[in-house]
Amino acid sequence: MTLPHALRSARARLGERVARRKLESLGYRTLETNYRTRFGEIDIIAVHRRQLVFVEVKTRRGRGFGYPEEAVTHGKSARVVAAAQTYLASEGKAAADWRVDVVAVELGPRDEVIRLEIISDAVHDPGR
Repeated sequence: MTLPHALRSARARLGERVARRKLESLGYRTLETNYRTRFGEIDIIAVHRRQLVFVEVKTRRGRGFGYPEEAVTHGKSARVVAAAQTYLASEGKAAADWRVDVVAVELGPRDEVIRLEIISDAVHDPGR
C-alpha cells in the first residue's frame, strides 16, 4: 500500500527536523535546508569540524520496506553528489573539503523516533 503524498511528506519533514536537532547537538552548524537543484534536493547542508557536509535524511515507519538507509541507492547517491557539486559551484566552493552523510530515522507506530543513526561519509564522489 502506498501512502498519500501528504503523509509521506509530513513524515519526511519530521525526520529532517529530528535529524537536524541531533546533528546540531553534535556540533554540526546548519547552513541550508531543503536546497533544490535540477538533480534533486539536499535535505541539510551543514559544517562539521570545518568540513562541508551534505546530509541525506531517510525516514521510515517500521521496516516493511527495509531500513531507511537502504533507500540510498546507487542512483540516489549519484543524484546527491551531483546536487552537492551544483551547490559547490554556485557558492564558489569547488575546492572545499566535503562529504555526504546519511541520517537514518526509524519511527514507531505513533511516529516516535525509535532509532536515529548517522552514517558519516556514506556516499562517495567517484571523481574525487
